[in-house]
Amino acid sequence: MAHKERIGIVGAGRMGANIARRLHDVGYTIAAVYDVRPDVESAVATEVGAEPASSLARTTELSDVIITVVTDDNAMRTIFAQTGDSLLTGANGRLFINCATVSPAVHVEVERLAAEHGAQSLEGCMASSIPQAREGTLYLMVGGNKQAFERAQSIFEKMSSSLTYVGKAGEAAKVKALVNMVMNINTAGLAEGLGLGEALGLDLTMLREVFSQTGAGSRVLVTDGEDMQNRSHDCYFSAAHAAKDSGIAVALAKEARLSVPLAQAAKEQFDTMVARGLGELDKSGIAELTFWSRRAHEHATA
Repeated sequence: MAHKERIGIVGAGRMGANIARRLHDVGYTIAAVYDVRPDVESAVATEVGAEPASSLARTTELSDVIITVVTDDNAMRTIFAQTGDSLLTGANGRLFINCATVSPAVHVEVERLAAEHGAQSLEGCMASSIPQAREGTLYLMVGGNKQAFERAQSIFEKMSSSLTYVGKAGEAAKVKALVNMVMNINTAGLAEGLGLGEALGLDLTMLREVFSQTGAGSRVLVTDGEDMQNRSHDCYFSAAHAAKDSGIAVALAKEARLSVPLAQAAKEQFDTMVARGLGELDKSGIAELTFWSRRAHEHATA
């Protein structure tokens, strides 16, 4: 079944490319793909029958709805710049769906800029990961104008298996920050538990099974426990993104004058991974910091 809205994709990394593939498969026209890496842009555009856009403005020109999946606050402000090449050029009537995990204030800012150019903007905050983006089974938290949400609802339904409209711009980003804050705390805690288990000579397969049947069980145990044990850190959600997202949550807590020592400690662990050149590992790679047998460089100086 063909769909009327033409889709543009900005940011053709793991998540953006799989969103493009999914929407193409269910009948949407992917009109344009833009990425700062020309080879990635060209490959994904060819795969989904889109034009590899020569600019952000060209992406807007070709599309009715533009889905953005970029890295951070600075990247968002760059693609929605008020001067130079920008998605805002010729944006009248367009709808922007911004899926990256960025600060709530940036979503509010982008909504204001879009409105000034006659466009609409939504935050489409994603839970789950790469396979779910490809299969259309993401968990989506949406924030922004209700009319814009209703316009985009059919697209969101093809991207997700569960969808929650949270409220005005910035609110979904707050929820997503808390989701990732708790997830990252759980990940760091699991790595410490398994690392201590190894140090005590326990069988880790047995330990994971016990965890799963007790209060130590968690979604993170299911997704990351075996990978931590087996040192399998193929990236689904990078340590660098975990550090960034924990940082957003810690900053929100500071604004609220609330102490979050566990979130701060988890952030520092992921920051350490980035500092040691491990930022592109999956977040399960935090176990490399907690298993004594994997810290040979520290043994030599102990």
